[in-house]
Amino acid sequence: MKIKLLIADDEKEFIEALAQRLEIRDFTVTAVTSGEAAIEMAAKINFDVIILDVLMPKLTGIEALKQIKKINPITPIIMLTGEATVENAIQGMKLGAFDFLIKPTKTDTLSQKIIEANEVKQRHEERIRQAEIDNILRTRGW
Repeated sequence: MKIKLLIADDEKEFIEALAQRLEIRDFTVTAVTSGEAAIEMAAKINFDVIILDVLMPKLTGIEALKQIKKINPITPIIMLTGEATVENAIQGMKLGAFDFLIKPTKTDTLSQKIIEANEVKQRHEERIRQAEIDNILRTRGW
């Protein structure tokens, strides 16, 4: 099954090119150009991995990260930025970002991070399913 990605970046040309490169690598990509749109999409669709640009107008990637983590805490979020600061990286990681990459990032590097992030999410989902099964069995006395 293809990995479903959401990418949010205010640079339209960048996001279109990145989406094409990732689709060629067999990912299903939804691209939006704002943090607000990313939050709306994350509320509607259970994405496997989300990629957020740190510096977007109005709502930053860090703010979008906070809101998306409230909607779906186990969805891995990879932060991208052209202007990396240690403070942004630390803040993003404290808020639950899976990783923090500097633009331009090689597509192969990003693809590998997406795959790793998806594997982590799949493991979390499996543990949740197992806990639910264990809970059902316990309540039935099995």
